[in-house]
Amino acid sequence: MTRLTSLAALVPLLLAGCASVPKVAPQLAPVRAEALGLSGRTAAIDPRWWTAFGDPQLDSLIDQALAGNPNLEEALARVRIAEAQVEGQGAALRPQINGSGQISRAHIADRLLPPPIGGSTANLGLAYANFGWDLDLFGRQHAAIRQAAASAEAARLDADATRLTLSVSIARTYVGLARAERQIEVAQAFVKTRQDALRFIQSRRRNQLASDFNLRQAETLVAEAEQAQTRAVEQRDLLVHALAALTGRGADAYAQIRRPTLSLDTVPGVPADLPADLLGRRPDLLAGRARIAAAEQGRAEAKAAFLPDVSLSALAGLTAVGLSHFFTAGAGTWSGGAAVSLPIFQGGRLRANYRGATADLDRAIASYDDAVLGAVREAADALTAVGAGDADLAQQARVVHGLRETVRLDQVRTRTGLGSQLDAIDSGFRLLEAEQTLVDLQAETLTRRIQLIAALGGGFDPQGPRAAARATDPRS
Repeated sequence: MTRLTSLAALVPLLLAGCASVPKVAPQLAPVRAEALGLSGRTAAIDPRWWTAFGDPQLDSLIDQALAGNPNLEEALARVRIAEAQVEGQGAALRPQINGSGQISRAHIADRLLPPPIGGSTANLGLAYANFGWDLDLFGRQHAAIRQAAASAEAARLDADATRLTLSVSIARTYVGLARAERQIEVAQAFVKTRQDALRFIQSRRRNQLASDFNLRQAETLVAEAEQAQTRAVEQRDLLVHALAALTGRGADAYAQIRRPTLSLDTVPGVPADLPADLLGRRPDLLAGRARIAAAEQGRAEAKAAFLPDVSLSALAGLTAVGLSHFFTAGAGTWSGGAAVSLPIFQGGRLRANYRGATADLDRAIASYDDAVLGAVREAADALTAVGAGDADLAQQARVVHGLRETVRLDQVRTRTGLGSQLDAIDSGFRLLEAEQTLVDLQAETLTRRIQLIAALGGGFDPQGPRAAARATDPRS
């Protein structure tokens, strides 16, 4: 009973001897979804959203990239580093046992021990095991572990954000490749049509029905069409190189990337408004939340540093003068006890650390709030771009339809002698230009949808990284 009374009296003395915690509170708070005008709907996007394009080669390229892109490998390496830090912090809560042994030859002073040991030279043997256990009564080590676990979760979410960015980059590049292939076809049709026009002008020039100016103009138009074809081929090759690099491969993959089979006319479905779960489905925003949690635990750790640190320690081993006595009963030795560390006066270091940890929490919150506002604007801009692009594409489709009808009628008039071949050629030029624009708008429509999918977090499952975090958390 006396021991319990003494321990109860010791606790307030320990707390009284600690440095006082400064009254410093965070100045910011994370923005709430309710204040952002999000709808009550959710974003239903398939985890493998790119399969909606119906192109097996695109599926294969994204799978390859997610398995071997250097940027993704770097992000995954950061995850492994963070997980190792969690494990290292968790070790501080467990008992520690260390062993040591030593054999030496020494001369023993006769003033230290009486003869015959004193004044002699003998072998000294020492072997012991040391036990230590930080009890962490006030949670400083637990806060450090929770901070490391939150940082590890942020790293995992960063890796998921990298996966999303990578899949989006490949899909956009692949759509660009499909556009380049279609533009090559249009450019080839341009070249053929303008070559036909040049031959017609040359015939008229021989019959004195056209001037040298008309001839030079027709030759220039042929050169422009051939230049457009050359540029389209160059763009196609550059996009092939980009796709190979995104999948983590080099020149050996160029010949293996074939013409896309996806249709520029087919567009994947996307939400019609900003979903309510926008903040909970973007991995970059969830990573920001995890960093806020890490900063909160860092602040808790800095606060716990003002409180005592209590640990247990014990030592057991053998020591003897002369190795022949080393394994005898008299060579055994042991000790044990408790140690208390009191932060009585630290020259302001603990207060500075606590203020810094509080400021770090404000910094994490400010960074998260900025990312949230940027994400909402990005998603809203993407929605607007999708709507405007769809309207623009519909108008261009009507233009192309009208020009195709014009070309058909001009061809009928030419065959019946009611129109000239120059009129038919001119309307053909305008149709090809309109079809070029149509291809660009079709590709842009797909690209804008891909951008919206990215802004909404793609098919990311927010529960996956959190489940993984709980599985590796030493507290679970």
